[in-house]
Amino acid sequence: MKIEHIETPRLYLRGFAPADASFAISIWNDPEMGEYLLDETMEAVSDEYFRQIQALGEDPECCYLIAEDKFTGERIGTCSFIPADGVYDIAYCVHKRFWRQGYATEMAGGMIGYARSRGAKKITAVISSENPGSNAIAQKFGFRIAETLIQKKRGGGREFVDYRYELDL
Repeated sequence: MKIEHIETPRLYLRGFAPADASFAISIWNDPEMGEYLLDETMEAVSDEYFRQIQALGEDPECCYLIAEDKFTGERIGTCSFIPADGVYDIAYCVHKRFWRQGYATEMAGGMIGYARSRGAKKITAVISSENPGSNAIAQKFGFRIAETLIQKKRGGGREFVDYRYELDL
């Protein structure tokens, strides 16, 4: 699913391109940055997986985005949303070089604003119960926990508890 781009005070959230695959994998599959994600470990990344990531910009249902600094063009992180029947499910990841600088909050706010401008009725987000930063962001925007999920990292990894948050608009 493609969109123009979303603009926030410091960022452009632009469509995912094949050249973004290595950057996304460096976050999602990294043991520290991808700790709370379901993606495989870096050791499990195959050529086929890399090709799948390169094609994310063409996904018909999910809008994968890259967060770029508006002034330098440097990639800050990744985010995505899946719109379905007035509900937008959002996700975001920030590269650790930019942690604790408000970028995740800005990315989430940009996606919430975009969904609201498109007439969304609800926004959802799945966040690990062990991720205090992302839980604080969800609470800051007024999300409430709607469900508790048990998830398992791909490749037989560890199990952990996720919260599925909802925000009624």
